Amino acid sequence: MLADLSLTDARALLDRFSSLVRESGSRDEAAAAQFIAARLRAWGVPHTLHEPELFLSVPKSASLEVRAPNRQVIRAKTPAFSASTGRKSVRGRVVYVPTGYATSAETLFDSHLPSGGDRPVEIEGKIALTEGMAMPKKVADLSALGAKALIFINPGTAIHEGICTTIWGAPDLDTIGRLPAIPVIAINRPDGEALRRLVEAGPVEVSIKTKLDEGWKKCPVLVAEISGSDDPDRFALVHGHLDSWHVGIGDNATGDAALMELARVFWKHRGQLRRTVRIAWWPGHSTGRYAGSTWYADTFARELDEQCVAQINVDSPGCRWATEYTGISWMSETVPLCQAAIRDAVGNDSSGERPHQAGDYSFNNIGISSFYMLLSTMPDGLQNEKGYYPVGGCGGNIQWHTEDDTMELADEQILLKDLRVYAVSLLRVLNAPVHPFDFRLVAAEFARTLEAYQDRAGAGFDFGPAQAAVRDLRADLEGFYRRSEELQRRPVRDPEVQRACAVIRRLARILVPLNFTRDGRFRHDPAVPIPPLPDLAPAQDLARVPPRSHEARIIQTSLLRGMNRLIAGLRLARAIVGGEM
Repeated sequence: MLADLSLTDARALLDRFSSLVRESGSRDEAAAAQFIAARLRAWGVPHTLHEPELFLSVPKSASLEVRAPNRQVIRAKTPAFSASTGRKSVRGRVVYVPTGYATSAETLFDSHLPSGGDRPVEIEGKIALTEGMAMPKKVADLSALGAKALIFINPGTAIHEGICTTIWGAPDLDTIGRLPAIPVIAINRPDGEALRRLVEAGPVEVSIKTKLDEGWKKCPVLVAEISGSDDPDRFALVHGHLDSWHVGIGDNATGDAALMELARVFWKHRGQLRRTVRIAWWPGHSTGRYAGSTWYADTFARELDEQCVAQINVDSPGCRWATEYTGISWMSETVPLCQAAIRDAVGNDSSGERPHQAGDYSFNNIGISSFYMLLSTMPDGLQNEKGYYPVGGCGGNIQWHTEDDTMELADEQILLKDLRVYAVSLLRVLNAPVHPFDFRLVAAEFARTLEAYQDRAGAGFDFGPAQAAVRDLRADLEGFYRRSEELQRRPVRDPEVQRACAVIRRLARILVPLNFTRDGRFRHDPAVPIPPLPDLAPAQDLARVPPRSHEARIIQTSLLRGMNRLIAGLRLARAIVGGEM
């Protein structure tokens, strides 16, 4: 299969997409979907083109005018789901709220907002000026403090496009109230620093206008399906977003090309696949907060729940200078698979991290083992040498989410390396007799998390019952995986192999939501950073409140309920491992 990987069709896709501004709901996005569908038809790959209506917010224009002490106009952009001022403007006095810039891709989504009495200024009724990207948590936090509008100073000379809502996918009755209610804009660093100096010198009045096209729009969701021979009902979902900011070559035309090549090669070798693979291209990533993948997760929730083995996200592969495999998103149970696949496919060592609440990870609430988001990246030393700052894609190139994300960002040799990684990883998921996910590593992660939370909580809360439940599960998992090792030489259709695989999938349905969600199965948590075992994360706040205070008791109540949820889940997991369910 690796020998058959080619960039001929990928090259044609990149050339075509370099002239398509694939804004969701647009003709160019539809043309992009049709380009891929035409290739699939020519190869004979079965596929379906869905056309759901998705809730989108497409930025159209923004302006920032300084009205006092002297008049000037500053170039600005507005992120998707900012409130639109329409023909009117929002006027007010600017206050500077120092939050600093992200120091790594890991902190890109954090708020960095000073807490409580540490805040240097009163924000309510003012227009807040702060550093960074217009990320949803920071927008929500500043909005909650009563700001009437927000101005973000981006870290470089470019202004990056973005999306500022915390709502994941289409809103429902529980989430619609979280739509941003104030206008949000971004300006570049030179203009932002000049404005900050002006604010520090005395009162500054500004006027802000934003215009966005918000509503429900028909979009293409293209899904190819290549059936396996031994267990065709079970499938892996490999996917990435079709839409883009501007022509978006590094984010995500290279990913679309990779998915298309995977479809071609896996179809050619379909007789060697034991399980099924679905390959999907999503709209609504950029202007709908993962609206396409969320629609699919909602619409096909029962199939995903019952049959999906894993989901693999393909975003921004094959970008120039991206020669390392570090900072990779992977859930703990997938780490051995991913590290071995990368080493065997391209000879690189790799390192990773807990997946962010981002990147079309729209399946956590169902409970699906997941790996990859971004893949290859630029070495830290090279980024520092070039004076680059952290971004969320394009292999670390700062042209991410700008007009300059063009053909020069694509590197064919790196794209071919990344394709090898995807192919090896995916093939092993499809063909391993027993699913290659080790939940002993998840239980070990839970133990470390509980120990850290206990250290922070001190005498304020006792996590002993949860720690005991984790120890019990770890002991049961050791026995299960010893037995499973004996099944690795049996065929996929062997009844004992099938039972072991069913246990692993059911473990994912329990343990993934416990570790990555608060809102429960078949819902979608907000697009804000989510800590490990999030129901128990408030333990970190106990040390800052007086013991036996009202606030301490509220935190303890929340922790007790969260621990009850965790222990119930762990007991259910033990019952499944023990064959009781």
